[in-house]
Amino acid sequence: MSLCSRFDDVAIVEMARTPWVDLGGALAGVSPIDLGIHAGRAALERAAVAPGSVDSVLAGSMAQASFDAYMLPRHIGLYSGVPQAVPALAVQRICGTGLELLRQAGEQLRDGVQRVLCVGAESMSRNPIAAYEHRGGFRLGAPVGFRDFLWEALYDPAAGVDMIGTAENLAREYGLDRGAVDAWALRSHQRALSAQAAGWFDAEIAAVRSTVFEADDCLPREIELPRGVSEVVRDSHPRTTDATALARLRAIHGGGVQTAGNSCAVVDGAAAALVCRYSACERPPLARLLMATAVGVPPRTMGIGPAPAIRLLLERSGLRLEQIDRFEINEAQAAQVLAVARALELDPERLNVHGGSIALGHPLAATGLRLVQTLARQLREGNLRYGIAAACIGGGQGMALLIENPQFAA
Repeated sequence: MSLCSRFDDVAIVEMARTPWVDLGGALAGVSPIDLGIHAGRAALERAAVAPGSVDSVLAGSMAQASFDAYMLPRHIGLYSGVPQAVPALAVQRICGTGLELLRQAGEQLRDGVQRVLCVGAESMSRNPIAAYEHRGGFRLGAPVGFRDFLWEALYDPAAGVDMIGTAENLAREYGLDRGAVDAWALRSHQRALSAQAAGWFDAEIAAVRSTVFEADDCLPREIELPRGVSEVVRDSHPRTTDATALARLRAIHGGGVQTAGNSCAVVDGAAAALVCRYSACERPPLARLLMATAVGVPPRTMGIGPAPAIRLLLERSGLRLEQIDRFEINEAQAAQVLAVARALELDPERLNVHGGSIALGHPLAATGLRLVQTLARQLREGNLRYGIAAACIGGGQGMALLIENPQFAA
């Protein structure tokens, strides 16, 4: 049974994110907890809301990227200034975690909570080299089981295929050739570069600097940037490329269409949102959250997940596809997002108009929040009404959120 949550009185007040920085870059040494604290503080500051008024903290991160990872939601809340009496909860829906955070915030508001701080944080650089079979020691001559978690986590043993392979399955099913997927990747970079040059992403980003975080009755934490780096202010992955350069890259699977150039970038980053009742907003919020859906799809074609999630969203909301002004669909792989667009017959001029994760990057738990932030800003600045953010989810799921520009709210 699919999941559909309808919301009548939920507002996304404000959002903030760190820059998305390439694997091994300037944020590589920073714990996802500290990235999350930075984003959480920035969202509260932008909303002009005292941390003491927050009633609940929801936070997500996929990898065990620090030894205190179990405490990630709690520590993000405490060091964001939220009172010690306020509980914190870890949320996990892989690539849909950022969207799930907002869905669960809406559910909590329906149950009587007034304000929820949602944070998604991911350090892909700090994914561990791990072993699961050596607690009892090492036997003479036995294989040593240490493996790269970041790489191995891309493989789904239920389907017997990695995430790139699921996109290849979709490419075959939807007749997508290498030229088509490279063209989409080129579009993603060009549009992201254009938006970046125009300063469009600046309003989303809270620059990261070396800093110390303090909280009542807690030891200090800190962000320490590498020597010579005073601040990180922009996304690092968007780059100038062309069709010839993309065509030179070798396919990850022999005979396939997916390469390192037309798949999502691997980056570090965090994002946050403050969610409250729309009726309690003292100023126009960034967006109204109207509905969220989550569905299951075959693991071997997990990337198609946004298509049925969006169809369910439209069916339950009573809206038609042509009434949705903008779509932000995570670009896990170019073949994946193109398959979704073909399945839904989407107008590409309404999809990822400022580029997507191929150019910007995909810090797993934070991406959904970035999608919603980018989408809400497009609606507000373009005087548009409805937008849908969606993501495919490893293991065979899809998730979608429907938001509305508050200027059009009744």
